[in-house]
Amino acid sequence: MNINVTFEEWINNRNLPYWGTNFGTEAIAFQRWRHFKEAYAPEIVKRALSESEIPVKNCLDPFGGSGTTALACQFLGVVPTTIEVNPYLSDLIKAKLEFYDFSTLSKDLGAVIKRSYSITINIDIIRESLPPTFIEPGVKGRWIFDIECAIRIFKILAAINELDNSKNKNLFKVLLGGILIDISNVKIDGKGRRYKNNWNNNRVDPVKVDKIFQVSVTNAISDITMYQQRKSLDYKLLTGDSRKLINETSDIDLCIFSPPYPNSFDYTDVYNVELWVLGYLKNAFDSSKLRKNTLSSHVQTKRVYSLPPKASKSLDLTMKELENVRNNLWNKDIPSMVGAYFHELISMIETIKYKMSTNSKLWMIVGDSKYQGIYVPVATILVELAIGLGFSVDTVEAFRSMRSSVQQGGRKDLKETLIVLKN
Repeated sequence: MNINVTFEEWINNRNLPYWGTNFGTEAIAFQRWRHFKEAYAPEIVKRALSESEIPVKNCLDPFGGSGTTALACQFLGVVPTTIEVNPYLSDLIKAKLEFYDFSTLSKDLGAVIKRSYSITINIDIIRESLPPTFIEPGVKGRWIFDIECAIRIFKILAAINELDNSKNKNLFKVLLGGILIDISNVKIDGKGRRYKNNWNNNRVDPVKVDKIFQVSVTNAISDITMYQQRKSLDYKLLTGDSRKLINETSDIDLCIFSPPYPNSFDYTDVYNVELWVLGYLKNAFDSSKLRKNTLSSHVQTKRVYSLPPKASKSLDLTMKELENVRNNLWNKDIPSMVGAYFHELISMIETIKYKMSTNSKLWMIVGDSKYQGIYVPVATILVELAIGLGFSVDTVEAFRSMRSSVQQGGRKDLKETLIVLKN
């Protein structure tokens, strides 16, 4: 008889100093597979369950991210439904939630490594399918991957794609994606993608590709071996535009999520390397389509913006202030983006409300923004709009402060807030 692994065992029995921290998550099984800046810790999911006034059989997260909500739900015996627009992240979530046959994992890893040394690839054809900066010689003396590393990456990927076991194939692919930035000449931070210091004098040894990949897979197999017997192994995962796929969800006992913040940062850019190298994006049209399927939280793609909802005095005031400085903003679409952000998000919340059980709760962690000195109080606006939909406000709790952009002074003056609404 198998004994289920507990939630506490998974999080290493840690005690958070306060709710607005997720320090140490990289040491938690499954969460180390790909570095991810989490909006909240898994403990929030347990707290939401303990504070629910009804029995919780299922939980919805319409912005799946790295799968924190879904994975925590499995450990806590709740069936998760998750929506994620980014196909790489969706496959990463799937890899974490799956049930594996241990006997095939090590065997398939050995097969991939062995085959990767004999398989033939045409790096020139591969180079043509990628943006020109990806593989040496790149553009104007800059490239993301040294040629020797690129060859090893794509040989390993080709070997993975030959596997018959679809679960193992997906697992190995997302783990290869998880090491790409480490073996590249770039780094990802709040400003997007930048070249590492002195990168052109520090060529990456192709042996490092094999070493880091094998360590990553070995660690993942260890995580799976130790924590596979979760209380629930069921899940539902939808890949695509959350604004549309929300209609495909059914009865909801609990909803927990953190949407992209309206800070003009396109989160697609963070995973651009993985999306192209692993074959999720084949051309510029694919890239543009993915950006258009994301929530209107950025201005990195041309789109038709919905008008802002009219049920919030705080939003009305914010929109007037943004309109007054429109000509001074670094992008004149920012006011339209902010208005559309609230239209899209509250429309999703309204759809969720109709599917929620009586007395069920919706938990969301949101972040404020600032443009040209105009503060966008996201939490305040969403609370006003939610009251207009008929929700009662259970909790509004300060989470932490975020650093504003360099243009806004770079100070920690933007609030992140936990909002709990009751149906």
